[in-house]
Amino acid sequence: MNATKNLIVALLMTIVTTVLLGLVYPLLVTGLAQALFPDKANGQLRSHAGQTVGSEIIGQGFAAPGYFHGRASAAGQGYDPTSSGGTNLGPTNKKLIDAVTAAVDSAKKDNPNAAVPIDMVTTSASGFDPHITPDNAMFQVPRVAKARGIGEAELRAFVESRIEGRQLGFLGEPRVNVLMLNLALDERWRVSSDSTSAPAASAASSR
Repeated sequence: MNATKNLIVALLMTIVTTVLLGLVYPLLVTGLAQALFPDKANGQLRSHAGQTVGSEIIGQGFAAPGYFHGRASAAGQGYDPTSSGGTNLGPTNKKLIDAVTAAVDSAKKDNPNAAVPIDMVTTSASGFDPHITPDNAMFQVPRVAKARGIGEAELRAFVESRIEGRQLGFLGEPRVNVLMLNLALDERWRVSSDSTSAPAASAASSR
């Protein structure tokens, strides 16, 4: 008799916890998120010319000279959503040293007189870092300004106005969101005819 009673109690507990934790709780949290933070709950997606071009919190590749480029990605062949991760190469690994050296040489072609920021020649841990350092963004100003036919001083001021500070004043480091900066660029200046005309197309061209 006790065994039957215990079995019934166990089954009822399983049903109740399944309904509460598997249905009610997820629906409640989802509903609250959609009501209170709909943008964040839906992935902070951003649009350009009526087309969704990416997420503010997920990095993507940009290759056209008229756009600021994000960090290199070691996720698959680069920004592969099914293969998030870094290179896992140690600082003395020859493959890493060769890759960084090549990246430095390539970067100096655009701005030979400036020091190359470390985040410009190394990959992020996730492969999807949406931000770059302010130094990285400023390093790219000459290339972007030339491609768009605008003054470097004006573009530097434009970038400075979009630098995000530390969270709560002390968490993290100052940073620039690459997608948001590029979208703002397209709103302010039109790219030249030899560059890609939209961030989404620019990202696709690098994959």
